[in-house]
Amino acid sequence: QVQLVESGGGLVQAGASLTLSCAASGRTFSSYAMGWFRQAPGKEREFVSAISFGGANTLYADSVKGRFTISRDNAKNTVYLLMNSLKPEDTAVYYCAQSMYSSRLYSDQTHFRSWGQGTQVTVSS
Repeated sequence: QVQLVESGGGLVQAGASLTLSCAASGRTFSSYAMGWFRQAPGKEREFVSAISFGGANTLYADSVKGRFTISRDNAKNTVYLLMNSLKPEDTAVYYCAQSMYSSRLYSDQTHFRSWGQGTQVTVSS
């Protein structure tokens, strides 16, 4: 089973940018789609973005479309989330997860099987 470790979170001001990274161990990384989710205090975890196994297809939540970009480097076993124009409502713990599928992209958490521990992103106004 793949092990996932997120990094890159921090405290930033509104309008700033951050890039999150998720490093994976194991041989299956390049075979499956990956996703990013987030959980704000007092709220349920929600979908942010997903990318297919080769990176050709991506999916975004409406709330981040046009501001966030997901990408992956299979040679480095890493998936990234570039977050631009950050807003206070983007404040959350961000998690990466490995999908059960390679090409088809889902926003439902039940389609993801391995999760990282999360990295905190705090956006001040």
